[in-house]
Amino acid sequence: MIEKYLSVAGECVTEKVIEKSKFITATRHVENEEEARAFIAEITRRHSDATHNCYAYIPDLSGNAPRFSDDGEPQGTAGIPMLEVLKVRSLVQVATVVTRYFGGVKLGAGGLVRAYSGCVAENLDCAALVSYEICCNTCVTVNYTAVDTALRFFAEIGADVVETQYLNDVKFIVAVRKSQVENFIAALVNRLNGKVIIERQKEYYFPFKV
Repeated sequence: MIEKYLSVAGECVTEKVIEKSKFITATRHVENEEEARAFIAEITRRHSDATHNCYAYIPDLSGNAPRFSDDGEPQGTAGIPMLEVLKVRSLVQVATVVTRYFGGVKLGAGGLVRAYSGCVAENLDCAALVSYEICCNTCVTVNYTAVDTALRFFAEIGADVVETQYLNDVKFIVAVRKSQVENFIAALVNRLNGKVIIERQKEYYFPFKV
């Protein structure tokens, strides 16, 4: 099982004009190839009047099964340069589409490579990147007087509160990196002087902000 991997959160759209051509870049997190293809189809429908809708995606956690398309641009000038940017950034489970509305000025092969790769790079600079890491949902139960202390502790160590239940006591479901669970439990018990109930629950990939 892969310990962690980088991807994007949600969707990011950016726009740029190069030599009178308008380039619109859309990047989205995808869980598999089916989602990647659905995303590409969605963008293509959205910009059905565009000159080109070029794409690249890596749907596999291990970086396998990458796909790309020049969509009518000269071979090797769009899809591959876009894919290389994703690889250089070490991103997986990600798909990107660059839509071009031709403005009448030809860019040449080198210009196209720079345009398509540059658009993806600039888009990723704006995107919300996340590190998907194996985490353990941990149920933390405290009394109301300890809520503020518990929340400060979660913030200090970078654990994300997934759910909060206000009952007779307060229950927090907290996403904790698997590698930090033992230290998390020991430190929290110490911080709250033992006045806490902690239960480890399911393990799964959680998107921690980079």
